[in-house]
Amino acid sequence: MAIISKDLSLAKSLLENSQLVAIPTETVYGLAGNALDSLAIASIFETKKRPSFDPLIVHVASIDKAESYCSEFPEPLGRLAEAFWPGPLTLLLPKTAQIPDLVTSGLDRVAIRVPNHPQTLALLYSLDFPLAAPSANPFGYISPTTPEHVNAQLGMYIPMILDGGPCEVGLESTIVGMEGDQLIIYRLGGLAIDAIEAVVGKVMIRDHSSSNPQAPGLLESHYAPKTPFVLGDLEVLIPAYLERGDSFAVLSLCDKWDLISNSRQLILSKKSDLKEAAASLFSHMRLLDEQKVAVILAELMPEIGLGKAINDRLKRASAKS
Repeated sequence: MAIISKDLSLAKSLLENSQLVAIPTETVYGLAGNALDSLAIASIFETKKRPSFDPLIVHVASIDKAESYCSEFPEPLGRLAEAFWPGPLTLLLPKTAQIPDLVTSGLDRVAIRVPNHPQTLALLYSLDFPLAAPSANPFGYISPTTPEHVNAQLGMYIPMILDGGPCEVGLESTIVGMEGDQLIIYRLGGLAIDAIEAVVGKVMIRDHSSSNPQAPGLLESHYAPKTPFVLGDLEVLIPAYLERGDSFAVLSLCDKWDLISNSRQLILSKKSDLKEAAASLFSHMRLLDEQKVAVILAELMPEIGLGKAINDRLKRASAKS
């Protein structure tokens, strides 16, 4: 299994030698490699079993560093960077030739962000290159929010996990770009829409696609547990599954049911706090996936604030079911 360590010098040495290191961010743990090294990038795709048409996010230490890998930085996106970097915001920007086509899946824009985690920022400042880092999990499975999650899934394939503790936000970054003069949210995430619109005005939300996505993490079926995942009205689903006699577990926002054992039901927030719900979403999905039940039942969140991003993850987790 991988070494779980806070040793930045070891992480730096491994990355400088084309190896992969799992890194903490405020959103989820990422599987990081030198974004300018095609060998390291190929290793990311191979380790995650990620299709090569799904682009990667590049992580940098500052806005200035981001500008050095972009041929243009449109003014509205610059305002977002000033407002929310470091933070859970990824911007789609026209790339320079320094960024290998493998990183962007041949597209002319690179997804780039400044993560808000002290250890990873310190690591990025120490390196002469940016880091490409999709979530540190097998492709399509639940994203990891602790070092132990990473080790359970990918520890046998990578040498090190940089230990940054549990992730604070727990949802992947929000991805924003421009088409002409129109600002577009390509992926809902840890930065709420109303916060973005407070800085740049009204934005368009682009539905995710099932193939050849324009930005990272947009495939229809994604973030999914191995157990079939059914989304709907729990007041209807639970009695139906009790009558059928099927084994099941329940993921809800705040409600619990007396007829279901505590080990087979988890709530995301006793206070119906959507920020708390987002932070616990992936870890709770993972715990229920370990229950060895026939199905996991879940409900949609209120469509406000981070609820929209949580619902996006829930819908994609249930896509195959």
